[in-house]
Order: sequence, then structure tokens, then C-alpha cells
Amino acid sequence: MTSEPPISYAAEPAAKTWQDHLILHEFYGPLPLEPRRTPMRELISTLLSHRTTHRDEELAYTRMLETFGDWEGVMAAPTTELAYAIRTTRWPDTQAPRIQEVLRRIKAEQGKISLDFLADWSTEQGLEWLMAMPGIGLKTASLVLLFNFRKPVLPIDTHVHRVAQRVGMIGPKASAEKAHKLLLDMLPPDPVVLLNFHKHNYWHGQHICFFTQPDCPRCPLKDFCNYYLEHYGPATEEALAATPSHWNPTWGELQH
Repeated sequence: MTSEPPISYAAEPAAKTWQDHLILHEFYGPLPLEPRRTPMRELISTLLSHRTTHRDEELAYTRMLETFGDWEGVMAAPTTELAYAIRTTRWPDTQAPRIQEVLRRIKAEQGKISLDFLADWSTEQGLEWLMAMPGIGLKTASLVLLFNFRKPVLPIDTHVHRVAQRVGMIGPKASAEKAHKLLLDMLPPDPVVLLNFHKHNYWHGQHICFFTQPDCPRCPLKDFCNYYLEHYGPATEEALAATPSHWNPTWGELQH
């Protein structure tokens, strides 16, 4: 699937990480680094997305802006009414005051509700500033900085974390926060590479490397994945030959 020489199950984590990137880059196809949404929408939508489906997140976001008009309206809204508008999220009563506090802090510090200033800040400054906000952790901060400002960071969500552990890119006890640095240190500081690594492994966890009953026969990483070796033994020539070379859209729609 790639021109790189094959690696083994015993390969070092850095070699597995790069091979994972090369194979999934071909399997799912390359992605350009273009903002999918405005920085403010990226930030607030990611807050809304916690333990929530993409459909329900989008519904909550749409209702919120339709009800209150703009960020100023959301910030000034009665908190109970905001919670009702975002009721399709997992924890609306928790998220509503958080969103309003985030908006108030941005307005107080920047004079307007905008994150455009982050383009001129260093990666470290941006991470520190965002993570000081209520409800914003490393994953959310990294998503905003990578997707909107091309900063060399790597968001680690549950799907990326699961794939990385099963393949052997990180250890079985490495937390998602620790994985952020471990994987980042093994990849080039190229925002396009980091975006593709994030998205491809995110999709892989969604559609093949499930939490329960992963679809290992369909997986293109089986010839160096620790999980495959443990459950199936070394990949046979027949198993490798039967592996699809590219994502088939009929298996399911790739989400954002």
C-alpha cells in the first residue's frame, strides 16, 4: 500500500506511528488543511460535542444561534433558556454556564468575541490561554489551534487514543493527555501531517477499530498492530491480500 519497507510487530513506536500515517493517508485519502468552521464555532461546537453525537451537536448549535442571534445574545441569555436551546447535548445544564463564561472572558480580555488574535500567538501561549477557560482541555484547545490557525499540535480524542494504544504507538497505560506529547514527538511538526494523522486515526476508530468488536480483518494496519497479533496471531499472506486498499463509502459516512 506504500513504498515504505514493511515493519514488524516488534517495531519501535516511532516506526509504527509513521507507518500508520503512511498507510491511513492512502487508505482514507489526503486532506487539505482548510478551516472547516470559524474559530469561535470550532471552540463552542467542540464544547457542545462532549459525549454527544455529531447530529445532536449540530442541532444544539443551530438552535442556540437561531434563538439568541449571535454570541452577544448567547452571552446575555438567561442560562436556563440557553440550556434548553442546547438540550440535545449530554450535559446542557453544565455546558450553558460554561459557554457563557467563556464568551464573557473572551469579551473582557479582547474587547470583542473573537479568537482571531490567536493567529499571532505562539502555540504554547494559545494552549495555555485556551485551557484556562472552563471546560476547555487539551483536545479542544488543540483542535482550535490546528484546524483554524495551523499550529503544530495534535488533538487526541478517544478514537485516536484507542488506535494508538492497540497498534503500539503508545503504551497501554498512556493517558490521552500524555499521548498528545508522545505522538507529537514522533511526527514532523507539519500541521498538514498532524491534521491528516488526527483525522485518519479518528475515522479509523469510528469505522474499523471499534471499542468493542473491532473489524480487524478489514484493517490495513494488521501486519504491525499489537492488538491483531494478540487476537489473531501474525497476519497471514491471505489475510493481507484480503485487506481493502481504500476506504469504501458504503461502509459508513465519514464524520467531521
